[in-house]
Amino acid sequence: MTEVVDRPAGKGQRPPATTKPVPGPSLAQPAVDVEGLGRQLLGKWAAVRLQARDLAARPDLHKIEGQTHTEHRARVFGQLKYLVDHEAVHRAFPAALGGADDHGGNIAGFEELVVADPSLQIKAGVQWGLFGSAVMHLGTSEHHVKWLPGIMSLDIPGCFAMTETGHGSDVASIATTATYDPSTQEFVVHTPFRAAWKDYIGNAAIDGLGAVVFAQLVTLGVNHGVHAFYVDLRDVETREFLPGIGGEDDGVKGGLNGIDNGRLHFTNVRIPRANLLNRYGDVAADGTYTSPIASPGRRFFTMLGTLVQGRVSLDGAAVAASKVALQAAIRYATERRQFNASSHTDEEVLLDYQRHQRRLFTRLATTYAAGFAHEQLLQKFDDVFSGAHDTDEDRQDLETLAAALKALSTWHALDTLQECREACGGAGFLIENRFASLRADLDVYATFEGDNTVLLQLVAKRLLADYAKEFRNVDFGVLARYVVGQATGAAIHRTGLRQVAQFMADNGSVQKAAIALRDEEGQRALLTDRVQTMVAEAATALKGTGRLSHEKGAALFNRHQNELIDAAQAHAELLQWEAFTDALRDVADPGTKVVLTWLRDLFGLSLIEKNLSWYLMNGRLSMQRGRTVGEYINRLLVKIRPHALDLVEAFGYGDGHVRAAVATGAEKERQDEARAYFRRQRASGEAPVDEKVLMARTAAAKRV
Repeated sequence: MTEVVDRPAGKGQRPPATTKPVPGPSLAQPAVDVEGLGRQLLGKWAAVRLQARDLAARPDLHKIEGQTHTEHRARVFGQLKYLVDHEAVHRAFPAALGGADDHGGNIAGFEELVVADPSLQIKAGVQWGLFGSAVMHLGTSEHHVKWLPGIMSLDIPGCFAMTETGHGSDVASIATTATYDPSTQEFVVHTPFRAAWKDYIGNAAIDGLGAVVFAQLVTLGVNHGVHAFYVDLRDVETREFLPGIGGEDDGVKGGLNGIDNGRLHFTNVRIPRANLLNRYGDVAADGTYTSPIASPGRRFFTMLGTLVQGRVSLDGAAVAASKVALQAAIRYATERRQFNASSHTDEEVLLDYQRHQRRLFTRLATTYAAGFAHEQLLQKFDDVFSGAHDTDEDRQDLETLAAALKALSTWHALDTLQECREACGGAGFLIENRFASLRADLDVYATFEGDNTVLLQLVAKRLLADYAKEFRNVDFGVLARYVVGQATGAAIHRTGLRQVAQFMADNGSVQKAAIALRDEEGQRALLTDRVQTMVAEAATALKGTGRLSHEKGAALFNRHQNELIDAAQAHAELLQWEAFTDALRDVADPGTKVVLTWLRDLFGLSLIEKNLSWYLMNGRLSMQRGRTVGEYINRLLVKIRPHALDLVEAFGYGDGHVRAAVATGAEKERQDEARAYFRRQRASGEAPVDEKVLMARTAAAKRV
């Protein structure tokens, strides 16, 4: 048995832990170096994160619950100026214009704003991460000089007008057009029908003076695909729409009501030829189109790829929100007592219940994995945008990685916020504890900057392309040997020979089965094998699609869409597991390494348990090892329990970030007061006799 020791709670520290003994694996418990782990979690851009967290802890930037959406919008717009004044949002912009050319640091600081108010984070993202970045990355130096200073200072609040009512994630099919008129050297921007209205556009309802509008570029009768155009929206003095431009307010939403989302439409609006953001495609005065990228498809994906930072930042913000939720819920669970299962006098601390540990620790493990994976994504992003590693392959890798991780982390954040809410009971439903509010605000993260399901399909297509490339140039003999090997492997798996081998190796021992599962290489083999098998099976099923008609090829792909998306998700989970495993190699403190290894194992085995039916049906695990997965997870929960508070304290968020009443120590004070009351009552001899006790005494007396 081990005991969690009380510690004094100073300002900004966690409340004292419970003194109730909790089971442990041995008398010698490893200890977590909270400070050292915290430094590791801050990552490469630690100084920027700490600066951003200092801002996020200030009440001036906090969401005021209960405000009307109009009040909330006005407050958030004012907070943007606060960010400008405190030099918090210009890191990615050119140094020549007052920025710092720091792309990774910019995202690291920006995503921390979510703990202040998600509306502020997204409003800032619209202004500088989308509107400003589109001008910077899709425009040229003339555009930078003309518009970026006003965008950076907030003199030009703006919109990123890509999404249309009729086309969300399918950007290539948007219907707004920009048709070049050589006689006036102008583009005519036009919305041909209602479904082509730009929709859900941040800053469109009230604040936006300008917009980067995405439209099909048509010149000399040829459609050259989607390009970006700078369009003035409103008169600077009156704030009324300019002629030919109209729109409406999206109104109250399910969350993020500090942002004035709206719709925009254009009726033959003329803009100068110079307003085409022409880094990747230009139109001469006579209407001739030129581009440094000959392929229309590659050009389209290159332009959209420059805007990948939205997905990168959402991945990081989702991880931050998950951390805050778990910090509050786990603190509360160490203090709240419910039901006297093991004592006649004391109630149990919630976190001592196995099911409560399952609910919170598995999500804690996933949050750590997602956090380490995000740090790798951020490094990849910085490498590409700084020019350190900026090849076509690097950009494709970044796009795929961002799509994979953004999908998983935003879904995980929603799941974690809901589970933490429920784990705190009715208290969790109170707005003062933020779970419900944060979940409402983050709900849309799963669909903007790319619907998560669509993003995973993008990942699946990349996996298929890589699979095909692997065999594109091999000779017949190599391919034949591979096919024979695959067939042999399938035969071994599906006839149960592998399962028999596993059982013989384990010799029926639960302990041996557990050792095999907790082994790092064993986990890697299982997780990797599932991805490779799913991709190979999908590729085999889709082989020859290119020779089919367009209609039949699409139908065949559609029949296997579900398996492809499952494969992409498995791939993303493997990336997170690998990132966690990589991070373990950087942990110097022995005790911290032991505890984090348990947490990594919990993440890996939870993935295997979630997909246990696949492993059993495909012969990857014997029934013996399959039964052991859940048992070993339960053992890990017991090992992790004494370190739960240290693991969330290492996140580095203080009271000003968490801002949940259940995480202030107030619950412990209430519980201690109640326990002291009943102790005094029992000691005085004046406590009323419980009816059940009286009945037992009476029955005993009768027997005598």
